[in-house]
Formats: sequence, C-alpha cells, structure tokens
Amino acid sequence: MESPNKFDPGPLHVFHALKAALNGFREAWEYEDAFRQELFVAAIAIPFALLYPTDKISKILMVSSILLVLVLELVNSAIEAAVDHTSLDQHPFAKRAKDIAGAAVLTSMVNVLVVWGIILFA
Repeated sequence: MESPNKFDPGPLHVFHALKAALNGFREAWEYEDAFRQELFVAAIAIPFALLYPTDKISKILMVSSILLVLVLELVNSAIEAAVDHTSLDQHPFAKRAKDIAGAAVLTSMVNVLVVWGIILFA
C-alpha cells in the first residue's frame, strides 16, 4: 500500500522534499536540546578543522565525523518521535529502539574523539 503522505513524482518532487527536510531541521532545532548542543559544537569544531594546518584527508575526516554526529542525532530524534507517537506507554521494544538509537549517537561521538585525537595528538 502506498502512503498517502508521499509527494507526487515529477519535477516538483525535489522542492517538496527540500521543504520537508528544512522543516525537519526546524523541528529538530525547536524541540531537541541535544541537536542544538551538538550544532553549537559543530559550529565551533568545523571551522577549527578547516583552519587547522593539516592535510585535506584529515580535514575531511574531522568535518565528516562531526557531521555524522548530527546525522545520527536527527535519526535518533526521528525514532524517538515515532516511538512516542505510537504509544507513550513503557514497553521493552520502545525502550530498546530508543536505547539503540542513542547508542548510535554515542558511538559517533566516540568516533569524533578517536578521529580528532589521532589527527591532533598522534
């Protein structure tokens, strides 16, 4: 069964998708404290990485590791919202979904520490 919420195919699809994505950023900014905090860190870390005197590959790794945290935080927030929409009751599957999504964010943060640590201190 096709979702009635999907955009019609065609040349305007990309504009509808872009509008939805920008709305997703706005929602994350408005409702997700962790996303705002991580975006603040990214606003400092990304320029630092780009200005740091190192090779292009290291810059790419440093910036992409930060962006990965933001991507996974958005996915985590989406999973939490979908689970909460389904039910606010405590359920082991809901807890598992939220905990696993949170673990993905934490793993990406460890990745930042490893990548940046190797580049800055090795």
